Amino acid sequence: MELLVVVILLFALIVMGIPVHVALGLSSLAYFLADGLPLAPAVHTMIEGVNGFTLIAIPLFIFAGHLMNAASVTDRIFNFARALVGAAPGGLAQVNVASSVVFAGMSGAAVADAGGLGAVEIKAMEKAGYEKGFSVGVTAASSTIGPIIPPSLPLIIYGVMAEVSIGDLFVAGIIPGLLMALSLSIMVFWMSVSREYPTDTKLSLSNIIETGKQAFLSLLSPLIIVGGIVSGIFTPTEAAIAAVAYVSILGLAIYRSLSIDDLLKAAVDTVTTTAAVLLIVASASLFAWVLSANQIADQMSAGLLNITQNKLLILFIVMGIVFLVGFFLETIAAITILVPLLLPVSIAVGVDPIQLGILLVLNLMIGLLTPPVGMVLFVLSKVSDTPLEECIRATIPFLVPLILVLFALVLFPPLTLWLPSIV
Repeated sequence: MELLVVVILLFALIVMGIPVHVALGLSSLAYFLADGLPLAPAVHTMIEGVNGFTLIAIPLFIFAGHLMNAASVTDRIFNFARALVGAAPGGLAQVNVASSVVFAGMSGAAVADAGGLGAVEIKAMEKAGYEKGFSVGVTAASSTIGPIIPPSLPLIIYGVMAEVSIGDLFVAGIIPGLLMALSLSIMVFWMSVSREYPTDTKLSLSNIIETGKQAFLSLLSPLIIVGGIVSGIFTPTEAAIAAVAYVSILGLAIYRSLSIDDLLKAAVDTVTTTAAVLLIVASASLFAWVLSANQIADQMSAGLLNITQNKLLILFIVMGIVFLVGFFLETIAAITILVPLLLPVSIAVGVDPIQLGILLVLNLMIGLLTPPVGMVLFVLSKVSDTPLEECIRATIPFLVPLILVLFALVLFPPLTLWLPSIV
């Protein structure tokens, strides 16, 4: 009975607009008080939830992303992508998708992509005559590639919760991330042809070479991160340190576009963002403990296995649960709560934890594009000065290719498991 009250309280607080970490914390606290439990274990559980060496990578990758924005790295990437794919129908929209693929290898977060590249991309597309809704929609959808292609903050959280190799998760995300980009590119092509959107530039080898030279050192950043992890030179945490060091040298000494004030602002922004992320992890860890104490994971596993033991059907049911949760919970909170619940039953029917991790994160990325807790929508509404309702309407068509990729990953496990197996 107490648990039912806790769940109702949680969703009531979220609907009221209370921040997710506060809602999780208050609802969990209500359980402790209602059950007459001491509060000391609650504090201990929250501290343990964020007390992991691997989690150090989170503020470092966030810091690297802020430094890239401050050092004008995003502009160089955008110009190179423009020269590369701008000649295709809907040129700037194709550039939007391509830029997100490259930036995904640096930021690791959809909101960082939307906030960093988003303003540049939407402004350029509007200037070229694209409808603002279309510009916002493609920018929102392409930003979800960030947490799939390594490095990925949600995959780090998942790896810690599921106790699986973060390096394997990073490698497993490469093919799904490229499939997302391909599907969005096809969607952009179809919409651009039907709406007669223009190409952006003529294909020019000299322009590609010139912008490629300007962006070359910037493009080395994802290669250093991913290559270092895959080759075993870096752990994910060490790769994050290397990324910060590399971007700092790039901005301060080579491009000289990064001032000390920029560095300090990036540090402050990183502290703010990291605090928000870790507050969510801590409060979600406490809520997950409440669910565990009531043996919800065991009951859920038993219930699903009584319905069916078919691996594919179980996986679709799990994805349906994640999809619904993504409407209401922020990504990090959802991962922290869902992994202890869904991992046991998935493993019981033979689902690889690596595959589950990619599916879980991709599914929750779709949640970032849906109300009421679609963070990417809120960010783009702000940076593009577009009403939230218009952002939602513009993004709906681009959910189709993302959902199709999710289905493909469910039906064909090698799309996520083949690359880690050979690496």
